[in-house]
Amino acid sequence: MEAQGGWLGFDAFMAQALYTPGLGYYANDSTKFGTLPHLKQAGDEAAGSDFVTAPEMSPLFGQALCAQIAQALHITQTQEIWEFGAGTGALALQLLDGLAALGLPLPRYTIVDLSGSLRVRQQQKLASYAGHVRWVDELPATLQGVVVGNEVLDAMPVKLLARVGGVWFERGVALGEGVAFVWQDWPTELRPPVMIEGEHDYLTEIHTQGESFISTLADKLTVGAAFFIDYGFPEAEYYHPQRHMGTVMCHQHHRSDPDPLDQVGLKDITAHVNFTGIALAAQEAGLNVLGYCTQARFLINCGIGPLMDASPLAVRVHAQRLLMEHEMGELFKVIGLCKGDPWKALGFAQSDRTHTL
Repeated sequence: MEAQGGWLGFDAFMAQALYTPGLGYYANDSTKFGTLPHLKQAGDEAAGSDFVTAPEMSPLFGQALCAQIAQALHITQTQEIWEFGAGTGALALQLLDGLAALGLPLPRYTIVDLSGSLRVRQQQKLASYAGHVRWVDELPATLQGVVVGNEVLDAMPVKLLARVGGVWFERGVALGEGVAFVWQDWPTELRPPVMIEGEHDYLTEIHTQGESFISTLADKLTVGAAFFIDYGFPEAEYYHPQRHMGTVMCHQHHRSDPDPLDQVGLKDITAHVNFTGIALAAQEAGLNVLGYCTQARFLINCGIGPLMDASPLAVRVHAQRLLMEHEMGELFKVIGLCKGDPWKALGFAQSDRTHTL
C-alpha cells in the first residue's frame, strides 16, 4: 500500500487478502470448507470451517454433474478433466467415482489450486485415485479436456465502482489510524458495462480479472468444454438500479458479513458473477456458449431426480437444498462453454436461459 502511494484498488486489496502466501485466506491453514454446523461430529475435520459448497452438502451434486462431464468427454474426444479451485477434493472424488460407476475409462484429473493446505486435504481425499490425479500451479501453453469450476469465479478479485453525488469513483483501501483499513475513493474513467439508471448513490463491481481468466482459458483450450457453477446474475439483473449496495460479501464460521476490511486474511471475500461478462469474454476469445441456466434446472437435466429417488431420506433432504429456489437452486447458475461448434449439452436440455445474458 505504501509502495502505491497509500492506496490500493479493491481488486489489489482482495488479491492480497485472499492469496498472499502464508497469510491470505486461501493461502493459510484455516479449515475454510466443511459441512453445515449442525452436521458436525466430534473430531470432524469440518470443525471451524467457514462455509459449505455444493459437493460437501450432497454427494448427489457431483454424481449428477458427472453425466454432463461424461457427455462432454465423449463429444470432445478428450481424456482429461481440469478442475479449478478443488476445495476439499469432494467434487473430484464424486466425479471420479461417478465415471468409474459408469464403467468408463478414467481420465487424467488435473487440479489447479493455489492453496497448499487445501492440496494436502485433496491428496488425502483422493488417495484411492492417486494414479489418475495431478496438481499444477499454473496452466500449460495449451490444454485439452473438460474444465470444471465450482465457486471459483466469485473468488476472483473485483474492482469497486462507486457513484457518489453523480460522480464515479474507484473505491479502494487506505490506512487509517493505527493499522485499521479504511475506504477511500479516487476519481476514475472506469464505468460499469451498462448505464445505471437514476441519480442515486450506487456501488457495484466490474470483473476484469474473472473475464481475463476466461479469455486466457479460451486461448489455451484447443479442444474441449468448460462448465462454471457459481452465484450471480446476467448483466441486466447485476446492474439493476435497485442493486445499489454491490454484491461483495465475506464468509466466516458459516456467517456472512459485508465488511472485507475487518479480520483481513481470516475470512473469505466474494462477489457475485456477472455471467453476461463471462459469456462475452468467452465469445470474444473464441469459445461458444453451450448454455446457461439455474443450478436446479441443470442438475435436474443431468438426472439428479432418479439419484434422489434411489437415496436414503437424509441424503434426499440435503440434496433438496441444491434445488430449492430459496437455497442454491435459483441463485446459483451454470454456464457451459466449448471450443468449436456448439452441441446439445445435457445440462441445458430444458429451461436454457442463454437468451437472458
